Amino acid sequence: MDYLSDMALFVEVAQANGFSRAAAKLGIPQSTLSRRIAALEAALGLRLFNRSTRRLELTGAGAYYLERALPIITEARLLHGQLDDMRVSLPVDMAYQMVAPLLPEFAERHPLLRIDFDVTPRQVDLISEPFDLAVRTGKLPDSGYIATPLAAFSGCLYAAPSYLTRHGEPQSPQDLANHPCLRYGANSPGMIRQMAAAGLGIALLPEILVREDVAQSSLKAILPNWRSETTPVHALTATRLITANVRAFVGFLREKWAE
Repeated sequence: MDYLSDMALFVEVAQANGFSRAAAKLGIPQSTLSRRIAALEAALGLRLFNRSTRRLELTGAGAYYLERALPIITEARLLHGQLDDMRVSLPVDMAYQMVAPLLPEFAERHPLLRIDFDVTPRQVDLISEPFDLAVRTGKLPDSGYIATPLAAFSGCLYAAPSYLTRHGEPQSPQDLANHPCLRYGANSPGMIRQMAAAGLGIALLPEILVREDVAQSSLKAILPNWRSETTPVHALTATRLITANVRAFVGFLREKWAE
């Protein structure tokens, strides 16, 4: 009996919380997967799952087995798995504005590494979904993930020269009360940046997001001595045991965002 392979199958079923989802992910028949898990249970002399028509739950023995098996399987994947590939979840604006411009340099440093970016606002599940890494901004929920600090960005106020020509430039924070600022709300910093550049108002934006706009004079910093509180950015992983490629990407982002 191939205990390591069946242990890996058990981990997949436990993380997917079901045989059908695990079988679909693995690309094998559900009947084959069920038979392999049953054989593992027979070999161990333990029931790992409580099965019913509505739900699948780990037994106490199953939870203990998962706790011990997961680091073994993770390390085996690090050694023998897809070490040249990496799947990363990024927020939309961060992906386009803050990560994409850096990728040519990263590709030059790591020409054999292939990264699959999932650009989405949703909070992916690093346990049940096949992600190596997620990058998130702001306060983190209590998820149990391993959080590695990448950067902390503060915001400044910016406006287009065309806006300042029409409305004048504020000289103190109190002057902002006489300005419309942005009359449109959005949950996308990239969209707010474009609206500010179009002369629609004053915007509070991270410096890193508008460096090119400031260099091209499409946006100008106002009240430059005033800054917002910093917003933290973290790299999230399901475990402290990560591949060298994940470590390299995390280190690269930390290096570039510190510049």
